[in-house]
Amino acid sequence: MVVLRSIAFALVFYVVGALLVIAAAFDALISRRRAHVGARRWSAFFLWSSSRIAGVRLKIVGEPPKGPVIVAMKHQAAYETMATPRLFHWPAVVMKAELMQIPVWGWVARRHGSIPVDRDASSAAMRTMLRVAEQAVAEGREIVIFPEGTRTPVGEAPPLKPGVAGLYRLMKLPVVPVALDSGTLWPRRGFWKQPGTITMRFGETIPAGLDRKTFEMRLHAAINEVP
Repeated sequence: MVVLRSIAFALVFYVVGALLVIAAAFDALISRRRAHVGARRWSAFFLWSSSRIAGVRLKIVGEPPKGPVIVAMKHQAAYETMATPRLFHWPAVVMKAELMQIPVWGWVARRHGSIPVDRDASSAAMRTMLRVAEQAVAEGREIVIFPEGTRTPVGEAPPLKPGVAGLYRLMKLPVVPVALDSGTLWPRRGFWKQPGTITMRFGETIPAGLDRKTFEMRLHAAINEVP
């Protein structure tokens, strides 16, 4: 049954999802705000198909924030990245710059106002990242970042990447940590999705202005709590 549901999900989501990405590209031609409408539609279909077909449901504990704030999310699976546009009011997601080279999807991401981060972390790349983040804040948007930088196996708690502390210091915004357990059902590598419920918990807000060591210690502990 797991095999059949996973195959059915892939067939339905990737075919319909591709059409929704194309539709989002047309939305993006109208405005940045319309680009988010298209991205939100695609994300909503992902959540619907993963729940109804693959049997992977989402339980949210706490309230997703709205407005200028940094959301720092644990990263165990592709699931949370695809769910993000639907979960927030108008998120600006920090993502690897190379992802924006994907045909059509990458253009929609740029038009949507996603924030590119370069692996080399050059001064020019950091200035670009900060400029896009400042524009997002001016528009009243949430900045979503995955502070570990890459998907991590269940139970592992690697050190945070330096970018999240830099963004916290420069933007002077509070941070909402998010713990989750998506990796238990949605594998980092592999095709089969296990039916069940993923829990995503929005933790206590970390205020702006803390010193780096205190901030990183609190954030690391919060995103690695069992949700």
